[in-house]
Amino acid sequence: MADDKTGEKLIASNRKARHEYFIEDTLEAGIALTGTEIQSVRLGRVGLGDAFAEIRGGEAFLVNAHISEYDFGNRMNHDPRRKRKLLLHKAEIRKLDSKVRERGYTIVPLRLYMTRGYAKVEIGLARGKKLWDKREDLAKRDAQREMERAAKPSTRD
Repeated sequence: MADDKTGEKLIASNRKARHEYFIEDTLEAGIALTGTEIQSVRLGRVGLGDAFAEIRGGEAFLVNAHISEYDFGNRMNHDPRRKRKLLLHKAEIRKLDSKVRERGYTIVPLRLYMTRGYAKVEIGLARGKKLWDKREDLAKRDAQREMERAAKPSTRD
């Protein structure tokens, strides 16, 4: 289903990333895919669970993202876990590289979506959470859920 306002169709999201990391900044990047990869992406056969991005030689790559093999592909089908180049401006790559080098940040994909026929990935500059941070987030979420439940009128009366 495409979102009417933005024309985006969400393919995959990395919900685990927001639990594991504090997301400091986000960027939209294009992703270089082969023919069979884009077909699998259109079918929604993508996993971002263990994926991350790295900067090597002035280029950004998406590593460990799983795009399943295309069922109707031939013997030249792609490797599901290959490195895929991220399409970013040089200044954006330099900015990400400097943050990752000096402060111990990492780059994680947050979601993969299609817009105007192109596959895009939203990447986030992330800093790891400690165990107590995760517990704190869970407690806040539970408290919010309880407040919403208490504010909701009872239908049992």
